[in-house]
Amino acid sequence: MKEKEMKIETAVIHKGYDSSNHHDSLVTPLYQTSTYSFANAEQGEDRFAGNSEGNIYSRLGNPTVRVLEERMTEIEGGQGALAFGSGMASVSAILIYLTKAGDHVLCSRGIYGCTFGLLEIMEEKYGITHDLVSMTTEEEVEKAIRPETVCIYVETPINPTMELVNLEAVVAVANKHNIRVIVDNTFCSPYLQNPIRMGADFVLHSATKYLNGHGDVVGGVLVGSDAEEMQHIRMTVQKDVGGIMSPFDAWLLLRGLKTLHVRMDRHVSNAKTIVAFLKQQEIVENIYYPFDENHPQVDIAKRQMREGGGLISFEIRGGKKEAQAFLNALSLIKIAVSLGDAETLIQHPATMTHAVVPPESRQAMGISDSLLRLSIGLEHTDDLVNDLSKAFEQVKPKLQEI
Repeated sequence: MKEKEMKIETAVIHKGYDSSNHHDSLVTPLYQTSTYSFANAEQGEDRFAGNSEGNIYSRLGNPTVRVLEERMTEIEGGQGALAFGSGMASVSAILIYLTKAGDHVLCSRGIYGCTFGLLEIMEEKYGITHDLVSMTTEEEVEKAIRPETVCIYVETPINPTMELVNLEAVVAVANKHNIRVIVDNTFCSPYLQNPIRMGADFVLHSATKYLNGHGDVVGGVLVGSDAEEMQHIRMTVQKDVGGIMSPFDAWLLLRGLKTLHVRMDRHVSNAKTIVAFLKQQEIVENIYYPFDENHPQVDIAKRQMREGGGLISFEIRGGKKEAQAFLNALSLIKIAVSLGDAETLIQHPATMTHAVVPPESRQAMGISDSLLRLSIGLEHTDDLVNDLSKAFEQVKPKLQEI
């Protein structure tokens, strides 16, 4: 009889760890070591040759990091995972692995500012071009494919506009052209969306965000659908570029992951309350939340996500000056560019996370000067509403003049 698949709520606590292999320690031990000794010269030779398993050097693998990688493999539905020193290290690794000079990367209409910056560097230095296009239908994706396209890089929901990408359509076109699909799943976490189960080849995360959930780790994770390929990436791009995760950060991430499902449920329920509150504010002009019935792609969201997540973007009347005045009027809610923390955070994408993106490109992505991105935390919603209400009241007189 086939073993029943473990539910994600259980997997985030147990998968990848056998206490009997670690002196019966209930909690995964922190192996804070850079290197490992060999019993003899022959064992060292065998390990370097790949003829026997075992630890060599922590840039190539660490027991604490390995537990995190195995756990992420399970909860994302993949066949292998690699942990990196940052989310951008995981983005860089997979793009370096898949591309060569003259290739083309097809991207969703909006992407994280630093991902955009990396693609600009790759184009300038190596002639690896990219296009940002809408991907709501197979026809839109098909039209943008070039002979030199080697991969499709997707964010969904897109940062910070909360636009959705139709993963089913993307995978269908990619399979037809033998093109690899990469999905940045940071905004959803594996609890709300599993792109590999929908046919994507790779999924990556800024582990700094929901996976950790406590604002005290910078890290990245790449999960793939082919175990041998992931091992090849480990022993080439990751080994030689060296953007690895430290054992201590992996240990903190394992601790944070254990409460992922509990935290995400609270993020989602709080976000729904705040969306309803924002709809009552006359100076809020547009609200972007995937499971809002007024979202133009809510049907796509409900097909591929379990819930709408903890991120809300909205536009207030005015422009940059008014948006910044609103931010400065907040007290409990902190101005910060991360997301997924216990604390509620807010930022101004045009001057912060996407400042590197040229103004014309930001406009094409749908990022206006009045757009704000709100990462809903775990606080009581009464306190969040109170803080937002005071800020709206403070800026409202200034907006009357517009």
